[in-house]
Amino acid sequence: MRTPDQNCAYCVHGEPLAVFGIYVCDLSDFSSLYLFKEQSHPGRVIVAPKQHIEDLTELTDEERNAFFADVARASRAIKAAFHPAKVNYGAFNDKGHHLHFHLVPKYENEFEFGGVFAMNPGRVTLTDAEYDAMIEKIKAAL
Repeated sequence: MRTPDQNCAYCVHGEPLAVFGIYVCDLSDFSSLYLFKEQSHPGRVIVAPKQHIEDLTELTDEERNAFFADVARASRAIKAAFHPAKVNYGAFNDKGHHLHFHLVPKYENEFEFGGVFAMNPGRVTLTDAEYDAMIEKIKAAL
C-alpha cells in the first residue's frame, strides 16, 4: 500500500478536491472517477488511482492494465451519456503530483473541435443540481 499524500486532493478529498472536482464513484479496486467542475466540455471527467501514484512509470503491468481499463470504461460511459464526436485524453503531472487522466468530450461545431482542449477556456460551472444530473447520467452509463 502506498502512503497517501496529505497535500493531495485525490488522497484527502474534502475541500482540496471540491476546488475542481466532484467524486462520482469507484470504477474498480484501482481507480476512482471524478466530475470536473469546469464543464465547458459537457461530461468532462477525471480518472485517478485510489492510491497516491505520481507517475505512470511507477505502475506495475497489472496496475497499468487496471488503470487503462478504467479509463476506457469511463470513456465508454461518457460516450453513452453525452454522445460526443470524440473524447480527448490528457495527463498533466507538473502541478498535481497524483497520476490522473482528464477525459474531455469534444463535440462537432464547438469552439475547439479539431484542436486540443484548453484547461479552462470559458469557466463554465454548473449548479449542484446540474452536477448531480450529470453524475447520474454517467453512473447509468457505467
